[in-house]
Amino acid sequence: MPSISYHDAVNDALERMRDLGYERGVGVDLANHGPMGAEALALLGQEDEVSRWVERYRRAMSHHEPPAARFAIDPADEASWRPALGAFDRAGDWERLFARELADAPWREVLVRWWPRLLPGLFAGLTHGLIRTAHAVRGLYGAAGRPTPLQLDELARGLAYWAARYVQLPGQARLTGSRQLAEAIAALPRMPHNGPKGPEMARHRLETLERIPGYGPALETLAADQAPRLLSEMTTQFADVYLGHPEIFPVPLIHGVTAPAAARIVLPHLPAHLHEPTLAALWQVHTAFLLAFTTDRRDEGTTAWRAEVADVPPLDELGARAAEHGDEHVIKFTEACLREYALRPDPRFPAAAAAAMRRIPRLNSGGGAGLL
Repeated sequence: MPSISYHDAVNDALERMRDLGYERGVGVDLANHGPMGAEALALLGQEDEVSRWVERYRRAMSHHEPPAARFAIDPADEASWRPALGAFDRAGDWERLFARELADAPWREVLVRWWPRLLPGLFAGLTHGLIRTAHAVRGLYGAAGRPTPLQLDELARGLAYWAARYVQLPGQARLTGSRQLAEAIAALPRMPHNGPKGPEMARHRLETLERIPGYGPALETLAADQAPRLLSEMTTQFADVYLGHPEIFPVPLIHGVTAPAAARIVLPHLPAHLHEPTLAALWQVHTAFLLAFTTDRRDEGTTAWRAEVADVPPLDELGARAAEHGDEHVIKFTEACLREYALRPDPRFPAAAAAAMRRIPRLNSGGGAGLL
């Protein structure tokens, strides 16, 4: 039995990390995973480990300075807020805006107002705008009607990061097709690549998505479905994709699971008319992931992964093993996989979590695995 509650563990972590900027790394701009990792660790039943993990995380990699606010953004004036989307040097302005909005209105009202404005930029920070926002939302509705200023500040920062790193992918996805998700993934043409399958390949492909064969048509191949069912399809199929590609740098494809798992946290707080656009945006992100990071289907849809993770730890041990491993991606991925497994008990979820623990280096003083 933990000696500290989820609520207290999360707030203590937020207090310890309130001085950290949005990104980290020397010469790179990697997302600050601290608040997300701490909240996920507490959800895994590892509340007593949160404070120790925060200190490990802080030592592993230096964070950039928090951005200062410079110019006010008017949320009622589209000519004021729209040009600031995707402008990372306005991150401090966005944080001040959302802090003000959350001080003046209930957090759900703010979320509903800004969700459709931010949704086209779902790819922001490799979906970390969405994911950080969702972890903050879960902390708020887990606060039993007594959210703290720290928790409201964290939601402001999640939304601000999403807005400041807003990236709109080309085209617009619509759930107007006839294919189920597994069929749509299997039908997506993959492009071979002669060089190393690393960050440079992915960056180039993301910059040229419109010219990649199959990208445009794929955006309208997926059939509409109820949100809970399609989210489960997304997380299941992308756990499979993750397992099927041990040759790829082990972090990016994790977000094929954690992004829809994050959306599942938030959708109950949004009106129904925003559900389908959210699912369509997720499919567009998934399409971009597959075309940017994979060059063939490799072992997708097979059980080849059993040779890598022949002995998957018992479910009730995965949380403790993620805490011991320490990498923030492993912690968030394990929490998402266990939560999705509880809704659809598919063996690929615990297997994917175990595979991530094998593929991603443990957290140490040399730093984590990073984004790309």
